Amino acid sequence: MQAKLETRPSVRRCAVTGALGLALLGAGLPAANATHDANDATTAAGRKTRAAAGRDAGSGLSRFYDQKITWSACRGTEMPKDLQCGKVTVPVDYARPRGKTLDVALARYRATGHSRGSVLLNFGGPGGSGVNELAAGGKEFMHLTNGYDVVTFDPRGVGRSSPVSCGPATLKIAEATDGDGGTGDPRDALARLRDAAAECAKYSGPVLPHIGTVDAARDMDVMRRALGDDRLNYLGFSYGSRLGAVYAAQFPDKVGRMVLDGVDTLTEPLTEQGLVGARGQQTALENFLDWCVEDVACPFGQDARGAREEVVRLVASLDSDPVPSAFGKPFTGQDMVGAIGQALYSRQLWPSLERALAQLLQDGDTGGLEGFSSGGVTFPVRADGGDAGLTDEADVPMDNLPAALMAINCADDPDRPSAAQVTASLGRLRARYEEASPVFGRYRLTQVLMCYGRPRGTDYVRDDVKDLDTAKMLLVGTRGDPATPYRWTTETADRLGPSAVVLDNRGEGHTGYASSECVHRKVDDFLLYGSLPPDGSSCGPEPTGTGSD
Repeated sequence: MQAKLETRPSVRRCAVTGALGLALLGAGLPAANATHDANDATTAAGRKTRAAAGRDAGSGLSRFYDQKITWSACRGTEMPKDLQCGKVTVPVDYARPRGKTLDVALARYRATGHSRGSVLLNFGGPGGSGVNELAAGGKEFMHLTNGYDVVTFDPRGVGRSSPVSCGPATLKIAEATDGDGGTGDPRDALARLRDAAAECAKYSGPVLPHIGTVDAARDMDVMRRALGDDRLNYLGFSYGSRLGAVYAAQFPDKVGRMVLDGVDTLTEPLTEQGLVGARGQQTALENFLDWCVEDVACPFGQDARGAREEVVRLVASLDSDPVPSAFGKPFTGQDMVGAIGQALYSRQLWPSLERALAQLLQDGDTGGLEGFSSGGVTFPVRADGGDAGLTDEADVPMDNLPAALMAINCADDPDRPSAAQVTASLGRLRARYEEASPVFGRYRLTQVLMCYGRPRGTDYVRDDVKDLDTAKMLLVGTRGDPATPYRWTTETADRLGPSAVVLDNRGEGHTGYASSECVHRKVDDFLLYGSLPPDGSSCGPEPTGTGSD
């Protein structure tokens, strides 16, 4: 879905989607009459999960918990030779363990010496492929191989693990949301999105009603047992923090050394999350422009206020009069906003963003910005109803990231406003989003439509992931994080209870492990040696270009 960027991208891109990706948040919805019962069953199962969790082999699950992983060289021309791949088989529906199954793709780097077990990584998204991320950015985690096998996975519905897709409906969804960014009369867009929902269900297959975090966390417990570990050692970034917290709620006695970096909210509805994202990206943009105007090559001149005004004018100009893109389709202001949003997740990308904007302004060349954005759409090879094996990388649909992001977030969110409620509230929400960001507000407002037409998701995350009795967990919050604000770290720590220990990273960018040597060291010390920093301790800001390389 995303171009690989020439920087240490692995944990930086974990919460990022392209312009197409965020437009797709408005739909990709299964037909309500086809999935309502299954989603209600998932919701009910979510409420009962705490009571059922921890029973490794109960209720017909023994065949999954008793399996062993067969590791072999990963297939693919760009796969590192020392990276090994494997799989675990899990039930599609944990309420029906004798029913359909799917295979979850795994990858690992072996411990360099004596292994004390495994540490499991999730790079976020939701919808990010752990296998691809570890293959591309494994050097970030090599110090952990001093004691662990470093393992990651493609969560159900993602990458090689029965990937979901909206197929041809991807283009319909983009058309439904591109025209006004969700800011006009929503009735036509809602009708188009509902029409597209049935195609999303068709192309995604039976995993779609069971793609949420509650089921993915249960998959992780199967992985833990298959890896031979009594407890789960875990490092999760961004959305991966939600996944880790849900696991801890379901399996509190199985929590080992757990780190959550870039802590997600467990309580705020999607509309509020969109506002947080708009504010965070606006702040990051202003910080970028303050940096840019110090350079004579800055395409917006040397005055910061003027540069901010120029960006707003440029977005409006491209929305009213798009320019041709490298792919032949019109490149709009919202396309530019999506590209800028991706680049702002890492300060190391600022020089590349400056050059890409200069190419656009001086030559009309969109290629540099499109390198930050999603690169197109293909349709899935398979849309069957049977058991699902691993998917080859070449067969993963290019809309899998936004399709999975939408499906997982909607499965985790119980709010379902009606069409009348959406229409009545849109004007008020539009004003709030535009106040939060004159650049990103319109772009993020499409999240209002994200789960329209889909049966309500589980209330387990919002209602039950709290007051945990687990081993100590380390939560890392970054003050300048544009995606997961620092307050979410402290709010989530308070919610989880005394088990949560907060590390305050006084730096910039999304997550801290890859950008801060201090965070990197403290996280590794905890995972490897159990050395936990005091609650409320901090890491200071670091200049651009430093980190864990």
